[in-house]
Amino acid sequence: MTFLRPYADDAASTSIGELTVENGRDCVTLYGSLDLTRDKQGLAHARALLRLAQDTVKALESAHDLPDALPPPEKPGTVKNPFE
Repeated sequence: MTFLRPYADDAASTSIGELTVENGRDCVTLYGSLDLTRDKQGLAHARALLRLAQDTVKALESAHDLPDALPPPEKPGTVKNPFE
């Protein structure tokens, strides 16, 4: 697994099993599923997930200007259909 630095960029992405982690400057997004099986592969996945969580907490704790909450994203505008 390639590790990413949480909140460092808007491009990095990695996977832990079938769980996808996408980096962003304002949000780290996780989607998919992850089975933490009782075997060496499950242990490796659990360690990777733990490292991701710890790195994310460290990044948040080191930010001294955290807002209470991010504002909602702007609604997309309407574009005229070029085929009409």
